[in-house]
Amino acid sequence: MITKYLLVFLISMVPLIELRGAIPVAAAWGLMPTDNMPKLMAAYALCIVGNMLPVPVIYLFARRFLEWGQDKKFISGICTFFLTKGAKAGKKLEAKAGHGLFIALLLFVGIPLPGTGAWTGTLGASLLDMKFKPTILAVMGGVLLAGIIMMLASLGVLGAAGAVLN
Repeated sequence: MITKYLLVFLISMVPLIELRGAIPVAAAWGLMPTDNMPKLMAAYALCIVGNMLPVPVIYLFARRFLEWGQDKKFISGICTFFLTKGAKAGKKLEAKAGHGLFIALLLFVGIPLPGTGAWTGTLGASLLDMKFKPTILAVMGGVLLAGIIMMLASLGVLGAAGAVLN
């Protein structure tokens, strides 16, 4: 059982998968039983912590590493890709948000779509030179929101609500 929790924790740290993939895995492995609220919340919290753990490191070091690596022989392609993707996402977010960049970042990270997670949001925020504390708070809020959405979807609540509304 501990191995499953550890794997879910590690899955939530993987870029592009993050807790959007970890929560459905936890639900499929029986780590989020609807009849055991403490166990369900423990698995949810584990996914949140795993997803948030890399965020300060990404904010502080990813941009520097990517800029350093964009002219290196073996890693220039991937570094350029991530710098371009992060800058594009950041500029798009800034254009739509204006002065509401904090809320826009929170929603960008919180809507569980591919490429809109904590990794991309944090990189975009660092490329936009957002301050550290607002970035961490917005990404945390987004991760919490995405976690709730994914948990409800994984447990069938959203499907049941859709069936009732139809």
